[in-house]
Amino acid sequence: MPSLVLFDGVCNLCNGVVQFVIAHDPHGRFQFGALQSAAARRVIERHGAPDPLPDAIVLVEDGRLYTRSTAALRIARRLTFPWPLAALFLAVPRPLRDWAYAVVAGRRYRWFGRRETCMVPTPELRARFIE
Repeated sequence: MPSLVLFDGVCNLCNGVVQFVIAHDPHGRFQFGALQSAAARRVIERHGAPDPLPDAIVLVEDGRLYTRSTAALRIARRLTFPWPLAALFLAVPRPLRDWAYAVVAGRRYRWFGRRETCMVPTPELRARFIE
C-alpha cells in the first residue's frame, strides 16, 4: 500500500517538495493530498491527529501518522539514491531535528511564498492524489 504525503497545498515550498518526491519516486510509493482537502481531514481524523496540524508535511505510513522532521526523513529514505542517506539524521534527537524543521516551516511563506489555490496535478499524476 502506498504511503500518503499530506502537504500544505498553498505553500510554494511544500508544492516544490511534492514535485521533488514525485521525480525521485519512480515506483510510485507515495500518494499525495493537500492538507486543506476534505480527504486529508478524514485521514487526519481517522488517525487521531491534533487539529489543526502544525506542520507543512505529514506522512501516513503503515497506518501511523508522522509529522515534522520525522515525516520528512521517512519520506527521504524511500526515494532514489542518494536521498535515503538523509535518514541517518533520524539518529539526531527529535527535539533538535524538530527545532530545525520548525525554523523552516515557520518561515516558509515568507521565504518561498504562497499560492492562492492548491496544486492541480497533471492528468497522468491525478491517480497519485487523494480527493
